[in-house]
Amino acid sequence: MAARKTLADLRSRRWFAASDMRAFAHRQRAQQMGLRREDVLGKPCIAIVNTWSDLSPCHAHLRERAEAVRRGILMAGGVPFELPAMSLGEVMVKPTTMLYRNLLAMEVEELLRSLPVDGVVLLAGCDKTTPGTVMGAVSMDLPTIFCPAGPMLNDRYLKPGQAEGKVGDATHPAMTVGAGTHTRLFWDEYQAGRVSEAEWVRLEARMTRSPGTCNTMGTASTMTSIVEALGLALPGSTAIPAMDAAHTRMATTCGERIVEMVWEDLRPRTLLTRGAFVNAAAVQMALGGSTNAAVHILAMARRAGVAWTLDDLDAVGRAVPVLANLFPSGDRLMEDFHYAGGLPALMTRLVAHLSLAEGNVNGKTLAQNLEGVQVLDAEVIRPLDRPVSPDGALAVLRGNLAPEGAVMKASAASPKFFKHRGKALVFDHPAQMNAACADPQLDCDENTVLVLRNAGPVGAPGMPEWGGLPIPKKLLALGVRDMVRISDARMSGTHYGTCILHVSPESAIGGPLACVRSGDMIEVDIEARRLHLDVPDDELARRRAAWQPPAAPVERGYVRLYREHVTQAHEGCDFDFLQGAAPTPEPVIF
Repeated sequence: MAARKTLADLRSRRWFAASDMRAFAHRQRAQQMGLRREDVLGKPCIAIVNTWSDLSPCHAHLRERAEAVRRGILMAGGVPFELPAMSLGEVMVKPTTMLYRNLLAMEVEELLRSLPVDGVVLLAGCDKTTPGTVMGAVSMDLPTIFCPAGPMLNDRYLKPGQAEGKVGDATHPAMTVGAGTHTRLFWDEYQAGRVSEAEWVRLEARMTRSPGTCNTMGTASTMTSIVEALGLALPGSTAIPAMDAAHTRMATTCGERIVEMVWEDLRPRTLLTRGAFVNAAAVQMALGGSTNAAVHILAMARRAGVAWTLDDLDAVGRAVPVLANLFPSGDRLMEDFHYAGGLPALMTRLVAHLSLAEGNVNGKTLAQNLEGVQVLDAEVIRPLDRPVSPDGALAVLRGNLAPEGAVMKASAASPKFFKHRGKALVFDHPAQMNAACADPQLDCDENTVLVLRNAGPVGAPGMPEWGGLPIPKKLLALGVRDMVRISDARMSGTHYGTCILHVSPESAIGGPLACVRSGDMIEVDIEARRLHLDVPDDELARRRAAWQPPAAPVERGYVRLYREHVTQAHEGCDFDFLQGAAPTPEPVIF
């Protein structure tokens, strides 16, 4: 552990403590805001990086939580400074928040670098805000604590005409309903004519009942849980519902704790060891977490200087089954997970797979934080001998169609497709795909393999969540609800189905997916981790030689920067010039 800091060691004193004109101006401007001279000279300055906005429903409560964090900082003897950062509301931002994850990471790093702060509390939670803020904070490497936005509340759905009963009664027909997973489920039923227009409108108004992130085990809860497992969030904090009073208290504790972390000089890179990433991967698998975690874990590990690959994730995926009975792999929601004991309870099931000596922002080891923790509902958090799914939350497939890897969530796929051979039906753009899938005469059946290309980091650009390819309407009417789908895109963590994603290298830079033609036979073998295009090598070579890259749109600004510097999915989709653990230089104060 680093030596305890003294007042003279505080980074903020570079701005405030000198006796020259520049420091005079800094103190003068602090007093202009109502601060006292002794505040900025004698206390740690703490940043509250807040990703709140009016167009981020998942973060609608973060203004109030920032006040709770501020209260904790003041109670512990620090000076709080709230710094707004890019919000990235998952549903509203187009074409995809993934396009802007790296911009948020750059913004956080530069906010912390350029301003007089000694530590930071990150207020985030919606999908890309968690890895984005963490990546920036890790690169800056100031004492950091992550305060999660928390999941929204559950809902119940009773179809019109069904008899009402007592909630909780085993015979009650109401079903638990959450965001994302059920949107796709009800949409398919609506397309098939099994949900009426009136029901569809009724569902729209009630499926998301409060601020907070998706209450399924989608990307948001996957990533906040991973950050907790890495040791950057307080134990048990990430499952607390956004509207629970305990969430406000947790935010205050984050503010209180960060001040002590500054004195202890407890920094992210101290916590982010290889063992911490082993713990994060084990948690992802046991949760049935989002496939999106693959690119984010890789990006965070590279920022921390930890060697971590898709093969490391796959090895953990083979060893750790899905234990959390949460949509889309199970049938419960995050509120139920919190009541069952949250992440610490789940981790007690995984001790044989964990590195228990790793640290946490609360100053204790994982072993110490798990002492006395119990699972409070064994139906929500299953034991190892009774998993929700033995198939694993993430499998990495390779072959001539994905030489650098592709990922899928086996636990949310149909086992009948785990070994499959079918004819490809290829689409080059979502508009083409959607039009074709609405055509009742489309030449396809349940065994067809749908393929979407030009949807990767460079091709889209930004690698949108287009990977949950729609089931053709013709097949929905016949009762088909799943088929094999392959793309270089991502998929919402709330969705389900036999979707093979993140094919790398992507088609837009000449990856093998660019050479697939409709009618080609594709073979999938999940157990063998194989994804194969059954076309002779010489024919593939001819196609590759004839391939022309898609015309790049005229771009400017950040999007142009993104396309020129983003890495491929198997490398984390970070910018090539931001990877690595080289220290971020301090600004010159003159």
